[in-house]
Amino acid sequence: MTTDPIADYLTRVRNASKANHRVVEIPASNLKKEITKILFDQGYILSYKFEDDKGPQGTIKIALKYDKATKEPVIRKIQRISKPGLRKYASSSELPRILNGLGIAIVSTSHGVMTGKQAQADNVGGEVLCYVY
Repeated sequence: MTTDPIADYLTRVRNASKANHRVVEIPASNLKKEITKILFDQGYILSYKFEDDKGPQGTIKIALKYDKATKEPVIRKIQRISKPGLRKYASSSELPRILNGLGIAIVSTSHGVMTGKQAQADNVGGEVLCYVY
């Protein structure tokens, strides 16, 4: 059992991309599924598949994306911000810009999990889960 499932999710994706794996399997949860959908919508992963047959909660299979020319991973850095020991919250006006707008911040709001730009557009703040660029 892990004390921080989101950090475990991010670490599995980070390690698989550094090792140039094509697919990574992660134990599923509703929050992890939402983060996966955001990563897909923003173009950081190639595809994903939710499998409910394995284990009590199921698994998420993520196909990682690499640059065609240089074979480098599209996800250069994926970093956990709000940790169980120190939660980080931001209002809609305080949400950070990552790499001057090139990266994304994933935020858990009262309206669901969304990117920092979507949260600013909806004028909602929340817990800053991670940065991806």
